[in-house]
Amino acid sequence: MQPSRDRIRRGEVRRDEGSGRSERDEQFHQFVLARRAELVRTATLLTAGDAHLAEDLVQSTLTKLYVSWSSVRRADNPDAYVRRTLVNALIDERRRLWWRRERPVAELPDRTAADPGSEHLGDDLRAALQKLGPRMRAAVVFRYLYDLDIAETADALGCSQGTVKSQTARALDRLRTVLEPKPFLAQGVTP
Repeated sequence: MQPSRDRIRRGEVRRDEGSGRSERDEQFHQFVLARRAELVRTATLLTAGDAHLAEDLVQSTLTKLYVSWSSVRRADNPDAYVRRTLVNALIDERRRLWWRRERPVAELPDRTAADPGSEHLGDDLRAALQKLGPRMRAAVVFRYLYDLDIAETADALGCSQGTVKSQTARALDRLRTVLEPKPFLAQGVTP
């Protein structure tokens, strides 16, 4: 379907028979070039260091953003729109049937390099974040690693501010429990 001549004259659609790209495509392309690295870093934090899942989440998020690009551009706060889409992609990923069939193994395979985007997280913190549910993890990441206020975090998660407070409080309690030093094990003495 060809764009109308009126839309071309108004500049809504760029006429470029060679590339087949519209102005919308070009804007989205520029957005991806500018923001993809940040999206991967955020997704890596939300997945507690799982770089492969983070890449999948970013791809799903970018696909959803492309489909609704006009809504993204019209949004009062496009960054909040993008964060919310990323969190929704994480939650959708956790709901997939194949995820429920995945079974943990006793020994992890060797890793060749540190996961990109999570190098500032210690192994203990990364492991503790993995024990949190996706909403709790997202609340902690947005509140404390990205320093968003409660309202911005609630907007990103699509919930009330009270839910953010309770999710954050529960998450911090779990993190404290998991990360608290074990006095006997630290000294090499078994209880």
